[in-house]
Parts: sequence; structure tokens; C-alpha cells
Amino acid sequence: MAQINPYLTFDGNCEEAFNFYKSVFGGEFPYIGRFNEMPPMEGRPEPSAEEGAKIMHVSLPISKETVLMGSDTSEAFGQTTIVGTNISISINTDSEEEADKLFNGLSAGGKVTMPLEKTFWGAYFGMFTDKFGINWMVNYDEPQS
Repeated sequence: MAQINPYLTFDGNCEEAFNFYKSVFGGEFPYIGRFNEMPPMEGRPEPSAEEGAKIMHVSLPISKETVLMGSDTSEAFGQTTIVGTNISISINTDSEEEADKLFNGLSAGGKVTMPLEKTFWGAYFGMFTDKFGINWMVNYDEPQS
């Protein structure tokens, strides 16, 4: 069964925002990663020191069922934050097949911004904006070996 979580995008103050949310909700960050921790990739520019220090991904469990997730945008990767569209719905699936089904179904008639593919962080992941202008992320965490 798929799990749906909010994904917030910030303009350089993600860490500040998530430290605030953590002070309200409590808990710990199971993961916090920065753009400078990404492995090099052909065709992708090396981030500046300022861009590299920004948050690539952070997660904060709110309950057994809900995880608040977020990141900063990075102009080095062609992204900017637009208040009002800086939230996405993230779907975590139980299999690659479920990820494919939901991704293909929900993205029909929309715009794929990152095709579903295996990532360096060990997930099968993709992003799109549906035909109604809603931003989605689909993620399947590969079993750890």
C-alpha cells in the first residue's frame, strides 16, 4: 500500500525551517543530505560552496504514518522556489511495479521532470507535474543488502 507524505521546497532556508519543525514536533532527522554530497555526474555542473551547503533532502518523522520531507532548490540544477508551488506530494510504494503503475497513471497528460530511475541513494525515484499542475514524487526504497 502506498504511503503519501508532504514534500516542502525552500529557497536556501530548509535547514532553518526543519530545525523549527523539529522543535515543534520533536524527533530526529533519520537523514539529512547536502548537494555537495552528491556523486559527480556527467553533464551536471559542480555546485558552488554556497549551493553545495544547501539541503538536498531531509526527513522528519511526524508519526508512524507521516514523514515531513524537504529540500532547498538549487539554481545550479536549474531550479527555483516559487511560493505557492513549493510543495509536492511524495508517494512511497511497496514495489517497483507499484511505483511504475502510479507514476505512469498520475503523470499521464502531465510533464515528467525526472523519469523513474534507480538513484545513487538506493531508491527507484521519479518526479512529475500532473495535468492539473500538482507536483508529485514517486519513490520505492530498494531493499538494503
